[in-house]
Amino acid sequence: MEEPQRGIRALYAESTITVYQAYTPQIGRPAAREGRFPDAWKRDRMTWIKPSFLWMMYRCGWGTKPGQETVLAVEIGRVGFEWALDHACLSSYVRGVHPDRATWQRQLKYAPTRVQWDPERDLRLQPLPYRSLQLGLSGEAVRRYADEWTVSIRDVTPLAHEIHALVGTGDLDSAARLLPQERPYPVGYELPAHLRG
Repeated sequence: MEEPQRGIRALYAESTITVYQAYTPQIGRPAAREGRFPDAWKRDRMTWIKPSFLWMMYRCGWGTKPGQETVLAVEIGRVGFEWALDHACLSSYVRGVHPDRATWQRQLKYAPTRVQWDPERDLRLQPLPYRSLQLGLSGEAVRRYADEWTVSIRDVTPLAHEIHALVGTGDLDSAARLLPQERPYPVGYELPAHLRG
């Protein structure tokens, strides 16, 4: 089956969805240990969550980039995730989705969340011909994410390193077997028209 050009693929359960972030060990390790973000975690800035494990690996270099050495799998409530999508604005202007650039800029200014579509990645972190979701949270959405939506936080850095090592030796089959089992987000939730650009 052909992948949709823009779609949400994720590891999810009946009431939760897993998203990924990467931080310094000073933030990531306490977050995983306590199951909540520590005081050092900045609530006053935008934070980006990614449902795609491989896109996160591309962004953080398998947990090797400075400041992104600890990779977290954050399990959040699907109700919160869908609230974030419902209240989002696309991160860039798209003709046909927005009436005009000024309207998009106003929407972007006030939206607590923003959506960005970036090429999905394969095991070698090469771009694929379809896009994955990045969801930026700010203001009210950051508070809800940290205080209401988060169910659990796990440190998946060892998994990232293990998969990376297998890719490095060319054992892509073994690497693929270790990947989180992401699948299309349920059709019961349809992506809002204003985010399909």
